Amino acid sequence: MGDIAAQTQVREGSGLGASQTRHAYRVLAMVLEWCVPTRLPRNPARGVKLPIRPEAEHVYLSYEQIEALADAASGLKTKYGVPTASASVNRAMILLLAYTGLRWGEAAALRVGRVDLVKRRLRIATTFYEVNGVQHEGLPKTGKRRTVPIPASLVPELARVIGGRGDNELVFRTARGHSLRANNWRVREFNAAVKAAKIQVEGLTPHKLRHTAASLAIAAGADVKVIQHMLGHADAAMTLNIYGHLFPDRLDEVADTLDIRRTALLAARAA
Repeated sequence: MGDIAAQTQVREGSGLGASQTRHAYRVLAMVLEWCVPTRLPRNPARGVKLPIRPEAEHVYLSYEQIEALADAASGLKTKYGVPTASASVNRAMILLLAYTGLRWGEAAALRVGRVDLVKRRLRIATTFYEVNGVQHEGLPKTGKRRTVPIPASLVPELARVIGGRGDNELVFRTARGHSLRANNWRVREFNAAVKAAKIQVEGLTPHKLRHTAASLAIAAGADVKVIQHMLGHADAAMTLNIYGHLFPDRLDEVADTLDIRRTALLAARAA
């Protein structure tokens, strides 16, 4: 009886890897969200603990490498000598990914109306993902919307890309007005820019720019809760699991502060 149950579990998907499980969850969560509140009072998929996908070796770019990559991406041309499909938006896209930590699909699905250049905020409400080669728009990976700050130096970059378009139009789109597609952009735009910029970093992908954003924010002094919110992680534990090694070891700093205050108290009592 136990063997039959075990075989049934395998057939029903218990043998799925972390990435497959997380992808199936996202699709199910999106379908359930459509049922709220007309058929369901709340989405039962929210808050479900998902398996952590094993991360490949992290790659972190420097400020200089980010700028070189963005410059190269904006000047890409086809073999016919004309700008590539998204050359006009590549620079802003790469800078946004590297300095805000957005997932690629979140940036690609960003609408003009969710960009506040005055308050320097982005409202991340949807993401693009593909199923069998078909692009869909759904909730962000964790099922939660969030607000992300924009560095002031990126405001002119985004303003140039947005122009005078309407609120419901995409911020990043091809020269023909179509949405960006993940595989096409990575292969034809990002990889070409990496080569043109002569960045010798093994395993560099668009997702590594998210890791770069986290590393730069941590180096700038951001604490784990700030990083968690910026990246849209489900909880701080996930942030620490991925980036804990980047936070500085402050044990000596804490011990020294305690020692200074205790010494001051002892000196006052002895006076």
